[in-house]
Amino acid sequence: MVADRPAPYGRGVTGSDRTLRIDLNSDLGEGSVASALDDDAAMLQLVSSANIACGFHAGDPRGIRSTLELAVANGVVVGAHVSYRDLAGFGRRDLDVAPAELTAETIYQLGAMQALAASVGTRVDYVKPHGALYNRIVHDEQQAAAVVRAVVAVDPSLVLLGLPGAVVLELAAAAGIRTVTEAFADRAYTPTGRLVPRSQPGAVLHDPDRIADRVLRLVHTGLIEAIDGSQVAVSADSICVHGDTPDAVSLARAVRDRLIGAGVSIGPFTPGA
Repeated sequence: MVADRPAPYGRGVTGSDRTLRIDLNSDLGEGSVASALDDDAAMLQLVSSANIACGFHAGDPRGIRSTLELAVANGVVVGAHVSYRDLAGFGRRDLDVAPAELTAETIYQLGAMQALAASVGTRVDYVKPHGALYNRIVHDEQQAAAVVRAVVAVDPSLVLLGLPGAVVLELAAAAGIRTVTEAFADRAYTPTGRLVPRSQPGAVLHDPDRIADRVLRLVHTGLIEAIDGSQVAVSADSICVHGDTPDAVSLARAVRDRLIGAGVSIGPFTPGA
């Protein structure tokens, strides 16, 4: 039996009390070489939650465990970054995986991450799907339900992190799973609030000042500028800075410094270990 977890840690900026407090998350554990771990170490001094690769899109057991150790050292909350089984495509290829297979593969990844986390004295508090799986379960009810079934089977007290309006979050909430929404600091948005596909020009942002400005505006107003210049309402309790974006550490530092300088506190959306 899974032990009861403490109550959620704080409220995000979109809560009813409009507390100026936000989580910063990043995708980590995706490398197995020293340079990748150096980047992870730097990012883990800046973020409050770490989406750690489970080995299906990136990472290997030793590298993942090393990133988990760094997360513990920095007091960062750990999430399982589950993915399609797609090392060759870095989990960014849209795959037609049968729901039963996707459930089993998600359970497999969660179990591996839980064991590695326990081995370094921490635990997995949440789940964030990666790449093509993340985007697919925004609208694909069958694959979304497969992921939800996996979380329920392993530990229904895990939090599910995803895009506002995603069908997977609706199904998760209906299954009794706590859900949290996020926005992306370094990704462009369509006028409908979806992410611009990486294959399109301008999908990934690189200017630290522009990124920091748009995140601060989002925290204060709940609005983000779409790629066509229109304003999109985005409800988010967490902000993601991708760990594999060029100059990711500089971008994350710019966002964190801008938020703290404006009086916004940084903290996880889950209680952590």
